[in-house]
Amino acid sequence: MELCEEGTQDRNLTWKLENSFGRNLRLHLVTWNVGTASPPKDAFHLMQLDIPIDMYVIGLQEVNCKIINLLADIVFDDSWSVFFMGVLSPLGYVKIASIRMQGLMLLVFAKLLHIPFIQNVRTNYTRTGLYGYWGNKGGVTVRMSIYGHMVCFMNCHLPAHMENANQRLDDFEKILEVQRFEGQYVPDILDHDVVFWFGDLNFRIADHGMHFVREAISKSQLSLLWEKDQLNLAKKKEGILQGFMEGPLLFKPTYKFDLHSDTYDTSEKKRKPAWTDRILWKLKNVSQVLPEEDTKSEEDSPFTVALNNYISHMCYDISDHKPVTGTFMLQFKPLVFAPLVTLEPEGEWSADKETVLCYSTVPDFPSSTWDWIGLYKVAFRHIHDYATYAWVKDNEISRNGNVKQVYINADEIPRDGGKFILCYYCHNLQSLTGISQPFQINPAPLLEKNYLDENPNESDGINRSKWSEMTLE
Repeated sequence: MELCEEGTQDRNLTWKLENSFGRNLRLHLVTWNVGTASPPKDAFHLMQLDIPIDMYVIGLQEVNCKIINLLADIVFDDSWSVFFMGVLSPLGYVKIASIRMQGLMLLVFAKLLHIPFIQNVRTNYTRTGLYGYWGNKGGVTVRMSIYGHMVCFMNCHLPAHMENANQRLDDFEKILEVQRFEGQYVPDILDHDVVFWFGDLNFRIADHGMHFVREAISKSQLSLLWEKDQLNLAKKKEGILQGFMEGPLLFKPTYKFDLHSDTYDTSEKKRKPAWTDRILWKLKNVSQVLPEEDTKSEEDSPFTVALNNYISHMCYDISDHKPVTGTFMLQFKPLVFAPLVTLEPEGEWSADKETVLCYSTVPDFPSSTWDWIGLYKVAFRHIHDYATYAWVKDNEISRNGNVKQVYINADEIPRDGGKFILCYYCHNLQSLTGISQPFQINPAPLLEKNYLDENPNESDGINRSKWSEMTLE
């Protein structure tokens, strides 16, 4: 127990030193109307895998939501989640949040080192299709505290067609009004330190005819179209949009394309090209500050957002929309300096022995009888991708001051051993609030391993009585 407590103190000191200065966090945000298509074969360009990213936020629209697909997704992870986890998990990212409303999906991934500082995760959704009864249109949100700063991500699919610009604004306002989050932290969307709003917002290019729009695109004279973009027009006069910022539209309109091509719509409808797919953000209270009154420098500001790039990806052709991505640098002074929970295994762990771990929490930690500690393989995919878990209250065996011991049954330890980590899940904060250093679990003795090789159906839950009989013979 003393060694465990000393190790905890050392690690907390390291965390505090690392987080006592300003921190930069690079966020990569994706929005894509996938048109019910299956995932592409490659995501290198889409995810900008050639640059270091701390967090990925992925908003999809029109994910296949036929009844058979929705039923399958209840039992298994949907194909898009599996696709992105397959790309990002080997690189050290974990899916920390997700929400789906019919064809709308929102996924959030983070590097392991940031996860103890991402807390108070909540999700919500609002239907706006068919007068609020149908979820083909609307918004899904994920909000969280990142190093103590409240951040909200909102993925929307708003009504289509040129004439529905006012309906799009009405639906957006409804989403902002009705979505509230549980708990004592920041109940409303616009009360967060920063809100990212993105999706297939469906705003079109007004007034200009088809020939003019296509000619401007072909001659790379996109600026001729900006002033007639419905969202740009609305930002100038609609109070609900005041303070929302967007990067320059230096990429071609992302809708509507013939499938498997870079050719704009050649069907009978011949939809006029438009920037339907957008990414915007709003910092808290920015709309109340006039430029001449804003005497704060960026260095003095507790939270700033810098847009690094805002681009479309023409190489993806599975949908009639092209995906759009924005890469941001979040710069802030951390308000949380150390994990709320520190934990580590006690002694050497073996797959054939009962094991003990110890953990400690900060004062006033919001613990619950529903808190648990999970045993995860290194490079796990999501919060529930554990090998086993233990309820912290039910499995507690001792405590010494702030340090508590919890046991895990030998029956529940993976037989083959390997590299693992321990993570503490806090029910009240809906997040992993503590992560151990990686450690080795020694595999079961050879005889037991041979038994498992001969009886693969029992690898997840070995018959201990039969194993005892074998060892006594």
